[in-house]
Amino acid sequence: MRRIILIIILAGSCTFPVVNGQTTGPDTSLTLEKLFSRLMITTEDSSRIIINDSIKFIIDSYTGSDSVLTHTFTGLKYLGQVSSRNSQLKIITWNLLLKESKSRYYCYFINRSGKKNMVYKLSASYADEPIRTDTVYSEKDWYGALYYDLRAVRKDDQTYWVLLGINYGNPSVTRKIIDILRFTPGGMIIFGNNLFAAGKERKYREVLEYSSGAVASLKFLSDKSIIFDHLVPVSPDLKGRKEYYGPDFSYDAYDLEKGIWKFKADIDARNKK
Repeated sequence: MRRIILIIILAGSCTFPVVNGQTTGPDTSLTLEKLFSRLMITTEDSSRIIINDSIKFIIDSYTGSDSVLTHTFTGLKYLGQVSSRNSQLKIITWNLLLKESKSRYYCYFINRSGKKNMVYKLSASYADEPIRTDTVYSEKDWYGALYYDLRAVRKDDQTYWVLLGINYGNPSVTRKIIDILRFTPGGMIIFGNNLFAAGKERKYREVLEYSSGAVASLKFLSDKSIIFDHLVPVSPDLKGRKEYYGPDFSYDAYDLEKGIWKFKADIDARNKK
């Protein structure tokens, strides 16, 4: 209890408004806004970690509340919150930037399973290494990302989730990710499934890599179509060096056909309406 009080005080004397488990009121949103604002202007790693501990403490309590799947904080620029349309899955993410040690991702998955919500708390350090496309990941070796959209897909009487995320682990290369999330009957969380097909090649996920100075789009066109910028090097002799890749104003896609996400090159991305 002393440690909890110390964290709150050192984070800027913000009031932590938890009364009888209620963490969805405007006071909580204001407290988080103040904490994230202080996080952005604080320069010392030690102070940033203390502030982040306060954020984690609030989110820990919030994700255990009965209304977490239907409630959304407003006005929080640095806290990612995405929910499925049927309020079955919610993802909360943010990142902690550090100078003297590796920056970190924090991610909460709240899955409605029967009468009880299952909460998965993940964290990962920034990593220069590429995200593999030929294997699954678990919460123990999660690569780290900020997820910003999702869709539910039914396959063989089970539901999996397609996630869109972004990874900043390499300072020279931005990575955007299309991944598949599954929950096993035993309660494990699994990332990846070899459902992405490009010709004869099969992948467990798609990872787009491009220059950190470029901007590339990755979004759902519909529940069964994902569209993204086609990425090329700035000159042919730089092929394979992803830090020199960027969009060429054409688009590729993955379309869901008979249970497989099939790659489509050079699609017409104009609004059909």
